[in-house]
Amino acid sequence: MTWWGWLILAVAAIGAFLVGGLFYRIREVRSAGTPVLFRSMPAGRGQGWRHGSVHYTEDALVYYRLSSLRPGPTAVLPRRRVEITARRTPEGSELEIMDTAMVVLDVQVTVSTHRVVDYEIAMERVLVTALLSWLESRSPERSRRRRGA
Repeated sequence: MTWWGWLILAVAAIGAFLVGGLFYRIREVRSAGTPVLFRSMPAGRGQGWRHGSVHYTEDALVYYRLSSLRPGPTAVLPRRRVEITARRTPEGSELEIMDTAMVVLDVQVTVSTHRVVDYEIAMERVLVTALLSWLESRSPERSRRRRGA
């Protein structure tokens, strides 16, 4: 076989590996977690939305983008630093990818004393209740310090 034949074979093998990895990621992300649409702000109306799922852990809300080959999470929002600042219904071009029954939450994450990162998360109303319950059930800062002392 000539060198270009090996090159074509190598490119095809790498392509198959990437496609297989993408399908594996989609299957794994869909099998667990809560389905959401997620975007970093600022973004234009209807732009930047990504399908994925969030997983609730003890200390963080972990977001996995559905169509990413990244092995780990796309974003990790620390539970103690997450604040829901507003909620709204989808509007304009967002209605092309979202159901009218979905809720869009404005989320602020305090990264440091001088930096806040904004996100929007869209999910079904029932799932909003679960997210709010998870946020409200976090233990107070004082009890966490006492346990660690």
